[in-house]
Amino acid sequence: MLQRHCGEFGWWQLRHFALTNLALTLEAFHTMVMVFTDREPDFRCGGGGGGVAQGVCGLDPGSWEWADGPGGTIVAEWGLVCGQKFKVGLVQAAFFVGCMIGAGTFGHLADATLGRKGSLTVVSIMNAVLGFLTAFSPNYWAYLVVRLLTGISCGGVGLAAFVLSTEPVGPTKRGTAGGSSFYFFSSGIGLLSALAYFLQPWRQLYIASSLPSVAYLFLALPFISESPRWYLVRGRVEEAMKVMRSIAESNGNSIPNGVVLSLDEDTSSNGNEKESEQTALIITTGTLMDVLGSPVTRTRLLLGMAVCFLSSTVYYGLSLNVVNLDTNLYANVAVNAAAEMPSFTLTAVLLDKVGRKPLAITTQVFSGVSCIVGSVVTGRAGGSAWEVVRTACGVMGVFGMAGAYNMLYVYAAELFPTVVRNATMGCALQAAQVGAILAFLLPETLNRLLYDTIAGIEEGEIS
Repeated sequence: MLQRHCGEFGWWQLRHFALTNLALTLEAFHTMVMVFTDREPDFRCGGGGGGVAQGVCGLDPGSWEWADGPGGTIVAEWGLVCGQKFKVGLVQAAFFVGCMIGAGTFGHLADATLGRKGSLTVVSIMNAVLGFLTAFSPNYWAYLVVRLLTGISCGGVGLAAFVLSTEPVGPTKRGTAGGSSFYFFSSGIGLLSALAYFLQPWRQLYIASSLPSVAYLFLALPFISESPRWYLVRGRVEEAMKVMRSIAESNGNSIPNGVVLSLDEDTSSNGNEKESEQTALIITTGTLMDVLGSPVTRTRLLLGMAVCFLSSTVYYGLSLNVVNLDTNLYANVAVNAAAEMPSFTLTAVLLDKVGRKPLAITTQVFSGVSCIVGSVVTGRAGGSAWEVVRTACGVMGVFGMAGAYNMLYVYAAELFPTVVRNATMGCALQAAQVGAILAFLLPETLNRLLYDTIAGIEEGEIS
């Protein structure tokens, strides 16, 4: 119907696509804010000297102070250094555990009772409320719990927004549209970097980064429509047709009288209008057990989860590692976000020319090679030139993996039918969040001691 009567990507789809994917910009705020709020700030000694936070462990209490004051980050406010340093990684890992829970929970609910728009509404409300609650966390453990809950809501945002924005798009335009979704996420990272530069106290940054989520609830969500595909598989044919007529009218087209939607499994029926009409009213559902029961979908799900797991480990490992580079944090985050933009353009253009599978392989190989080169450069002698080369390798690694990550959303959405599309993509994203969690489990070793014995490393790392 989109191809023949409504238009595959006209004014209606453009407006719907933009309004829906604004949620990805806000998700970037809530996800990447930890880069700034959870960082280790610089300190200065009483004599005027300075250094990085890892050096305070050997100093006497009262002989140093935080360069940005005690309220600059959670590390400064709650003293998360030395023996308490593990708590920084713990709260960040908790966030991605929440994302894993949210992806599975809202992936199922978006296919079942809530629908695509219903799920997006719930998680958007949660993001707005939890963002403000985070800013008023009285202690570390309250902060950890709220970040865990924020992870649950963020885990459902990207999934619901992507599927809702691409399902009303025609097949020949879907690859380009889906490949353009993550422009919104990268734009959010760039905007957050600028916001964090001017609002460095972590509580103020959480408040400022949550205000747009409140605006989204009132200025965008009311103008977003539910997916006609979800209406159809739930047996709500009239509501699906109402959306389709709206699409056609907005695009300057019309749907002929007598033309109605039907499920793909009904297209082989004998053409009896009454029988087809009765069949369309049956609610068609699916569960993960159905996915695992089919050899076709089971293989696709397991492979998709494996690829998402690996891609997420690299993407978040590079994106969140900017705090360990000896260059300006705000500039690095902005550069990484800018590096993702041309990657999205390239994948959006090539998706329909070279196909999904060749592009998935190429982008991941490119990212892997860039990371290997960067690791070799890291082992060389220090110097500003090598720092630039290392940063460039990191940027190229982000460029490749951002393209792969972006393309995988499109690929995964097309690998599974409507009745289980959100649930299966939720499983793939759960695997991706496990990969993101692993990015926090290993410590930074730059300029650290090279230990010789197990007893030595235990004493050095725990003390």
